[in-house]
Amino acid sequence: MKSNLITLAALLFFAGSLFSQNTSNHGNKFEQLGPMLPSPNTYRGADGAPGPDYWQQKVDYDIEATLDVDDQRLHGNETITYHNQSPHTLRYLWLQLDENQHQGHNDMHHFNGSSMEDVMNERALYMIEQWKDLTQYGHNIEAVTDASGAPLKYTINQTMMRVDLPKPLKSGESFVFKVKWNYKIVDRINGPRGRGGYEYFEKDGNYLFTITQWYPRLCVYSDVTGWQNKQFTGRGEFALTFGDFNVKMTLPEDYLVGSTGVCQNYDKMLTSAQYKRWQQAQTAKEPLEIVTLEEAKKNEQSKKSKKTKTWIYKAENVRDFAWTASRKFIWDAMPHYNEDGQRAMCMSYYPKEAYPIYSKYSTKAVAHTLKTYSQYSIPYPYPTAISVEAQNGMEYPMICFNFGRAEEDGTYTEQQKNGAISVIIHEVGHNYFPMIINSDERQWSWMDEGVNTFVQFLALSQFDNNWEHRRGPAAGITSYMASPKNELEPIMTNSENIVEFGLNAYAKPATGLNILRETIMGRELFDYAFKEYCRRWAFKHPEPADFFRTMEDASGVDLDWFWRGWFFSIDAVDISLDSIAWLKVDLENDPEKKTVTRKVKEKKPFDDISKIRNKESGMTFAVEADPDLVDFYTTYRPWETEDSVQTYTTHRFDETFSKEEKAEKFGKKNYYELHFSNKGGLVMPLILEWTFEDGTKEVERIPAEIWRKDENAVTKVFVKDQPVKAVKLDPYRETADIDESNNTRPVPAEPKLFKVYKKDRQEERLNPMQKAEGKIKP
Repeated sequence: MKSNLITLAALLFFAGSLFSQNTSNHGNKFEQLGPMLPSPNTYRGADGAPGPDYWQQKVDYDIEATLDVDDQRLHGNETITYHNQSPHTLRYLWLQLDENQHQGHNDMHHFNGSSMEDVMNERALYMIEQWKDLTQYGHNIEAVTDASGAPLKYTINQTMMRVDLPKPLKSGESFVFKVKWNYKIVDRINGPRGRGGYEYFEKDGNYLFTITQWYPRLCVYSDVTGWQNKQFTGRGEFALTFGDFNVKMTLPEDYLVGSTGVCQNYDKMLTSAQYKRWQQAQTAKEPLEIVTLEEAKKNEQSKKSKKTKTWIYKAENVRDFAWTASRKFIWDAMPHYNEDGQRAMCMSYYPKEAYPIYSKYSTKAVAHTLKTYSQYSIPYPYPTAISVEAQNGMEYPMICFNFGRAEEDGTYTEQQKNGAISVIIHEVGHNYFPMIINSDERQWSWMDEGVNTFVQFLALSQFDNNWEHRRGPAAGITSYMASPKNELEPIMTNSENIVEFGLNAYAKPATGLNILRETIMGRELFDYAFKEYCRRWAFKHPEPADFFRTMEDASGVDLDWFWRGWFFSIDAVDISLDSIAWLKVDLENDPEKKTVTRKVKEKKPFDDISKIRNKESGMTFAVEADPDLVDFYTTYRPWETEDSVQTYTTHRFDETFSKEEKAEKFGKKNYYELHFSNKGGLVMPLILEWTFEDGTKEVERIPAEIWRKDENAVTKVFVKDQPVKAVKLDPYRETADIDESNNTRPVPAEPKLFKVYKKDRQEERLNPMQKAEGKIKP
């Protein structure tokens, strides 16, 4: 075997590289976030938990609504009780008028750019000037009065309405007032579109209404933003206050209603047979149809009733309220039980067009969502959870709207089925994020969409371990993160300003949390910390810093480097395995023995400014005040003598191994020196798959902190007991590395040899003082 010998200098560098890295490229990737996060206070603690003085407002609603299905108009009267639980005195209240997003004169219809192409479709051309047709929509405020009926002054600013209080509302006080309103419901399929509205079924002449963002509702007033009255533009969703609802909905008697909360009068709204089925569903093992397919078909084909009836629903401690109504609905239900035995009714409402998929999968998917989300967060606290098939996806407390229709002949593809299951789990999952863990969607979309998409990934994985995930696995985000920098923005970007909304607000944060769980923290630490975050902030208003701090506080893992890189920057992961050196101990030859002598002249001490001022101040020094402290060493001044040179003699390689000792200690050891560079900017752990000559494999994980002293390049030596055939970086594709072509390098066919010895002798130091006094003999 031809050997290449490593020199002494190279050997010393090789040994030193085991313990240190070049610090010349040290940046800030591992520094604490510090001022990037708001300072903790008595409202929100440094540990991420609500502080001892944390507070939030409460608002209760008593609403009477009438649905005019012929004119597609909703009329409402609401009594609002606002409880000022803040330490502040309020002089006005802000309400949201979300239906005003459909008014053409509002800013949202004019603040986006537009462009022309060589070929344009009719819809694209219409959207350029759609705002001109938006003249009949939005909230018509008929009256705003106090509890006694006296008018209150109010001002409407696009999607926000300020109500001026007749007198200041002090801390601990409540204020009752009333709002009367109506609005034209939008055609959300063919018209202006939106989260709520109606769908018209031309073949049978029926409507399916989704009544959302429908009533004037209070903005959040918090310790972080004061009033969160940022305009609703259709992108950044909602910031809402918890409270209790009592809602009465009056509409034609042949309509079936599903809603947030618990119905108070099923016995009057349902037929006796349907009510009996509802009671049986409380203990059903499988979804039980309360309104059957046959009944729904018969109802949608019957003559439309002119009579009305009033459904009554109540909901406690919810941040919002939504409902649905149609003559076409099938309705099924089954219970889900928490570990403590608390029951929640899982239900689905769907037209016959969705029956092939929804009757088989929807309600079971709802129950699966409650089970898995409760496992990773908190037990589901509400009494119901509803999935409505409505050709869209949107979420509200206890009710959500999804898609999942089959073809006209009743058939469907695997993609259609999986799409329906996935969106149901996602939208039902929003009951937790943000309906319970109530973040500010208007500011931070990732805190509900990204976090929820992550838990959706966990739920889908437990539904089917072979599920083909769109979002969650690290490899799925790489194409986005490899985009040009001018096409990226940090996750910590306001909802309204995100360009690639689905990728930035949903996919990237979900992927980041999955990387934390699987690669950086481990499942046990992550799951505990995540659950603690949910427990701390259930039915409260968390901010990003509360999440970041809780995840660190409950796990004992410093994650500031990860938040900084994944959430605050647009860096990508691209770690390159640049080269591999294979080294073995030279078993035949010893290092050449050497003796090195060097001389160093003593330097006269310099009187720095502190010494000078100490003398000038008249300071008393211990060695001057106590004669017993004075000896030869105190008064010796080597620089004042002719013999003022210190001599150091070093004997290198004085102790070596015998050939037998070397063979026993090092004969089987293979040293692999790997050189890595950080080409993408985002640091990550080094995950290495070693393939040995006998075909066996080993995966080794090096924490991301290996980059802390040099963020651009690191070198590390690994010792293996058998020769390595191949090395692969990130073998499971778990770090979101955007360029896998540089994750492998060839292993040298032959090793380099280096010499080894036992240890250095200590240096012998002889200075003139020691010689003169004979204190230490050579």
